[in-house]
Amino acid sequence: MKVSELLSSRRKNWQELDRLCSQLEHSRKGKLSAPVLARFAARYRATCADLALAESYQLPPNTIQYLHQLVGRAHNQLYPSRKFKLGAWRHELLHGVPQRLFNDPFLWLAFLLFWGMFLLSMFLAAEKRLPGGMQPPVRNYAEMLIGEAQLEQYQNNFSEPLAGRDPNLSAMMAGFYIFHNTGIGLKCFAGGLVFGIGGLLATTFNAAYLGAVFGFMLRVPERENFFEFVTAHGPFELTAIVLSAAAGLRWGFSLIDTGGRSRIDALRHGLRQAMPTVGTAIVLFLLAALIEAFISPSALPYQVKAGVAVLCSGLLVFYFVLLGWPRGATNATG
Repeated sequence: MKVSELLSSRRKNWQELDRLCSQLEHSRKGKLSAPVLARFAARYRATCADLALAESYQLPPNTIQYLHQLVGRAHNQLYPSRKFKLGAWRHELLHGVPQRLFNDPFLWLAFLLFWGMFLLSMFLAAEKRLPGGMQPPVRNYAEMLIGEAQLEQYQNNFSEPLAGRDPNLSAMMAGFYIFHNTGIGLKCFAGGLVFGIGGLLATTFNAAYLGAVFGFMLRVPERENFFEFVTAHGPFELTAIVLSAAAGLRWGFSLIDTGGRSRIDALRHGLRQAMPTVGTAIVLFLLAALIEAFISPSALPYQVKAGVAVLCSGLLVFYFVLLGWPRGATNATG
């Protein structure tokens, strides 16, 4: 049989594929039966082979053009492009992500660990007398943890009242803060890979260190300048550190509870689950860096900076608690 005759004999297959393409173009794939979809895939593969044969034997251009168009239509139905759907993204950002975060046990663990250690370390470093005149349980706690030289550097940095910065310098410092802040978050996240232990240690150390700095600055003359600087960007930055730690814990725990998967597959699965937490942390780090560069060192009144902190804290509560509060069926993070 000649090639032209062979291809002519397959015209019924092309017509069927054409009809199936029209059917798919006006229907959702989920509404079509499995046998219909299987037949469509088989006709698509066969028509691709027919097109290659037609081009090899240089059949009439109209036949080749028809097959090209048919294969193109079928390909678009078999491998559709993912269109950006604003409604789907809005629902995911305002419902899916906050509810998964609210119900994430690793986030609650990181939250309690970080803030518990932060407040304890801050109390020890402040060296406040206890009720009844009792001495603080640890003397020179901040000096032992951070070092006297570093503490002196903190005092020198805030020895002068904040008087604002040159806009060009603020823009440069924004880049530095982004790099520095994300570096802290990356350590907390990557540390979780060691079965979650590294993430716990990194979170504990960062909380203890930051708490000691805050506590030490409470008892030195430079405290007003220090707290005027950290107030505005603190809510976003500290929350981002907690989120980074939570993502690292989830990723590391996937090596312990593999769910029957191989270690590599479990890591991939854990990383996919941690992505909403990582993405939220990145956004907060970026926002914190911008506030730290442009608002925190400015000469704005402290009331304005405190107002920024209250607004940021309110947004965090709104996003994580009000939007994340379970409605009906709980969104599982697993």
